[in-house]
Amino acid sequence: MALLAVAVEAARMAGGLLAERAQQAAERGVASKSTPTDLVSEADFASERAIRELLAVRRPGDGFVGEEGGRAQEGESGLSWIVDPLDGTVNFLFGIPQWCVSVAARDRHGVLAGAIYDPNRDELFTATRGGRAQLDGPSGQIRLAGRDRAVVADAAPAGERDGLASAMIATGLYYDARVRAAQARVLERLVGRVRDIRRFGSAALDLAWTAAGRYDAYFERGVQEWDVAAGSVICWGAGLEVVELAPHGALPAGILAAPATLATRLLELISEP
Repeated sequence: MALLAVAVEAARMAGGLLAERAQQAAERGVASKSTPTDLVSEADFASERAIRELLAVRRPGDGFVGEEGGRAQEGESGLSWIVDPLDGTVNFLFGIPQWCVSVAARDRHGVLAGAIYDPNRDELFTATRGGRAQLDGPSGQIRLAGRDRAVVADAAPAGERDGLASAMIATGLYYDARVRAAQARVLERLVGRVRDIRRFGSAALDLAWTAAGRYDAYFERGVQEWDVAAGSVICWGAGLEVVELAPHGALPAGILAAPATLATRLLELISEP
């Protein structure tokens, strides 16, 4: 698909730019956005500018929605690009190698194609709507299909055939302290029911790694469309369920990605008041 080729080109190009800045420790200007913990750097803006310029040449009639660009730019083609130019900014600034570039194309029906590039591992995750998800990395090309739930279920204790007790769950925390307190109550309820919980900081990579079977499931509240657009289509392409989480109480809307056998039970636990 031509759209996927453009998404890949943009993600790899911006990833290379960011990797060079990381090696040079180039970030000097850092600002906060919604809260003091919600950071943005010149690297975010530089990456988004580079992607915008590339798309203006490759797809001049399309719209654009970027994390750092403010208001969405309307296009004439009926297609828009949903871009997170640096997902995991705090990790990037602290030298933690868990950040990426996420690029997706959508029409009025949803995401058509998505690419997530992780420069730290030279791993590229891709998928198209209705197509298969794959990983291109140092070990070659791999088709993604989540984690083998049959193996997980077989390893689960008696009475836990849904595999929840042996599941590795990824999540994220919101920037607002009031929301984090509500999220902590959900995690308190969940932590004794699963194998373990991981929180690394990049929603896009969390989705990609769930599609790759590195996690059994991922959920997070307060994510934006640029955080999850590419990751969602990659999880769909890996055969996972992708569920929108409705807001309730102090918890904003969110997303859950998991195999069908695990999604229902996990959804019950994280949606309880």
